[in-house]
Amino acid sequence: MQLAEVGIRIGYFHEASDDYLRGMGVDRALLPSREAWRASYEADYARPVHERESYLLAWEMDDEIVGFSSADQITFGEEAFMHLHILHPDHRRSGMGTAFVRQSAAAYFRELELQHLYSQPNAFNVAPNRTLRRAGFRYVFTRPDMVASTINYPQPMTRWVLQAPPT
Repeated sequence: MQLAEVGIRIGYFHEASDDYLRGMGVDRALLPSREAWRASYEADYARPVHERESYLLAWEMDDEIVGFSSADQITFGEEAFMHLHILHPDHRRSGMGTAFVRQSAAAYFRELELQHLYSQPNAFNVAPNRTLRRAGFRYVFTRPDMVASTINYPQPMTRWVLQAPPT
């Protein structure tokens, strides 16, 4: 995802309904302002990849961005945590998420030189849990009171992991 496109990610959260945010375990009160969020991405994009706090990918279909993935909690050369989102409800439950997750994982392993890629969706949000399993991630555990990122509240979460492919 180019810096000029981060507004798509920011808008995805700011324009979502409260019910949709709750389904992802996101607390609207924890969202940075649009301006602060953009400024944080501008600072992050100015760093070399091996020093970034996050790494964003845009998912395109027919030259249109239909979703995105982000990696954070990055320990370059070791591990990162991936998040995945389909922008429009009519594209969800279509099967495209699995292909996008596989492609995103490959990009994260390559660009961040990872050994392990994790994802931690809300335990009750069936779609991402199913998508991760289909994309080859291995279930690790479910815990009742975890926080995925700075915009989430404590919630039941599952942890999934994907190992780096053999070289």
